[in-house]
Amino acid sequence: FVPAVIIVSLAAFAFWMLLGPPPALTFSTLVLVSTLIIACPCALGLATPTAIIVGTGKGAEKGVLIKQARALEVAHKVDIVVLDKTGTLTTGKPVVTDLLVSAVSGSSEQELLFLAASAERGSEHPLGEAIVLEAQTRGLGLEIATDFQAIPGRGILARVNGRLVRFGNQALMEDSGLALNGLVDQASDLAAKGKTPMFLACDEQVMGLVAVADTVKPEASQALAKLRRMNLEVVMLTGDNAQTASAIASELGVDRVEAEVLPQDKAAVIKRLQSEGQKVAMVGDGINDAPALAQSDVGMAMGTGTDVAIESADITLMRSDVNGVATALDLSRQTIRTIKQNLFWAFFYNTMLIPVAAGALYPIFQGIGGVPGSLEFFFGEQGFLNPALAALAMSFSSVTVIANSLRLRRAKV
Repeated sequence: FVPAVIIVSLAAFAFWMLLGPPPALTFSTLVLVSTLIIACPCALGLATPTAIIVGTGKGAEKGVLIKQARALEVAHKVDIVVLDKTGTLTTGKPVVTDLLVSAVSGSSEQELLFLAASAERGSEHPLGEAIVLEAQTRGLGLEIATDFQAIPGRGILARVNGRLVRFGNQALMEDSGLALNGLVDQASDLAAKGKTPMFLACDEQVMGLVAVADTVKPEASQALAKLRRMNLEVVMLTGDNAQTASAIASELGVDRVEAEVLPQDKAAVIKRLQSEGQKVAMVGDGINDAPALAQSDVGMAMGTGTDVAIESADITLMRSDVNGVATALDLSRQTIRTIKQNLFWAFFYNTMLIPVAAGALYPIFQGIGGVPGSLEFFFGEQGFLNPALAALAMSFSSVTVIANSLRLRRAKV
């Protein structure tokens, strides 16, 4: 822009020096100075950063911390919002809802819970913590498990009082070749109610089921409805079995469900959606969500999530409210709209007034018999712009861009 303006100003100087009215040097100098002064590269330079700064500040007021300006610029292009279920759409504080003992095993609910909780003492999974808490609430004295082993996407193995305990989903039992003792239908019924059923086997015999449910956040349904009104596709990502995931998705009104996703495969799901030509926003809170957050076009972490998730994300939702997702995306749309308005006015200003400063109105005024009296203050008697007014117009252009950016502070998001 700057080289172009310098070339135009010098060309205008030479043109009026050769063809301008006397005194040619005086008018040529006025044109040169006016053209250089009225050109406003600062309006173009301010168009984007001022809107980004105001948009970032507005987001902070709403509990949306934007770590990178790039995220605010990209978020308006998002087509799909992928939300991890646990801790994002749900409270992340599951509770034990059912203890079902197999008639074949001859055990009791107390023994079932004791073995499950003792095995889970070595786990940091929210479901495991819920089972341990339930056992402690019932006053059960738990044992320290040995040989603890977590099997991703399946469950855990551990020894409790020397007995081998398998605790996890149906696939874990089937992989071990264990008979399920008629518990499959009961597990299916629990899953249909949005609960997560887990099988427990001890010493090669399946003893029963422990069902755990995570409460859906009160604002989740409203937040997802808001995203759909923004013409965004909503995807729920979870490691739950398909039946449980479908029940929760139905409650929330989710468009699409990616169920039984192993922790290490979450990023692959995001990559697959991107390969379809979609711009993807990922929302999560756990360590396992970090790769997916990094892979997505815009990563959003819940403020109550792990440090790794927050570090991997571009945006942090401090209030851990799913409504913050819509706020961030809406704010991005309004910020980009403001940037486009700023650029339009900056280009429009320069396109219109640089030719005026270069003397484009002189032949027009000469054709109508001179400069009208009402315009002599601006263009003198010959039709050349006053350099002082050119400086004023340049300042006004920058102020206009800044004022338009500041309107974002009153935006409703």
